[in-house]
Formats: sequence, C-alpha cells, structure tokens
Amino acid sequence: MSVRHLPVAAAAALLGGFGLASPAAAHVSAQAAPVDAYTLTPGRLLGTVAALVALAGVVVGGLALARPAGRIGNGNGKRGAIVALVAGLAGMIMGGLVVAAAEGGPGTGYGIVGGFAALVIGLIATVLGWLALGRSRRTRLTG
Repeated sequence: MSVRHLPVAAAAALLGGFGLASPAAAHVSAQAAPVDAYTLTPGRLLGTVAALVALAGVVVGGLALARPAGRIGNGNGKRGAIVALVAGLAGMIMGGLVVAAAEGGPGTGYGIVGGFAALVIGLIATVLGWLALGRSRRTRLTG
C-alpha cells in the first residue's frame, strides 16, 4: 500500500469504527427517565460529533472550492476535495444512525436534532467535495 492510499484506509477504518460503535451508543442512550435540556447523553454526544465532522467537511470543501487549485497541500487540490467528501459521508452516516436509533423526538435525549443537522450539513459537504473534485480534474486536464 502506497502513502497515497493511507488517508483512504484511515478514513475507511474511521467509518467502520463509527459504524460499529453507533449501535452500542444507541443502545446505551435508551433512557427511562426524562432528561434535562442540558444533559449530555450518549445520543446527543454522537449527534453533535456527527454534525461537527460534517461541518469540518463543509469548511474543507469550501476552501478547496474557493482557493485556486494546488493551494491545499501539494497537488492539484484533489486532497481537499476527497477530505470533504469523506467527512461529509461520515457525518451523514453517523447522523443517519442517530436518527434511526432515536425513539423520541427533540428534547428526549436521543440526539435526533444533531442527527438531522449532521444529515443536512453532511450533504452540503459532500456536494462541495464533489464540485471541488470535478474542478481539480478539470484543472489537471487543462493545465
């Protein structure tokens, strides 16, 4: 495996780890008693982490699109686009797992608000990464 494949392998391991940890976190988040609005439950924590991962993808995707090709790292801007795609998809997957595991609506402690936010923000990050990846391919072909 070359050094170029290392970020992809790390992203796959990260996604797999979250995929295996999410059902366990969803099972732990099943509360019998009502929770306070400021109590950080496992569901809320996972929803917040998913939204933050997706938000990081939006930031990197926006930078990859806004800056000239080659300004992020050494290359044609492809790395930033791939990071935005991976972060957006990871946020969407984690957010989807939170929403699927939630047994109540907003304010119940299951993290459904953060899960839906992660789905929307992750979709934006994925689109930005996809656009930046297309732009990096165009600049590579013409330059």
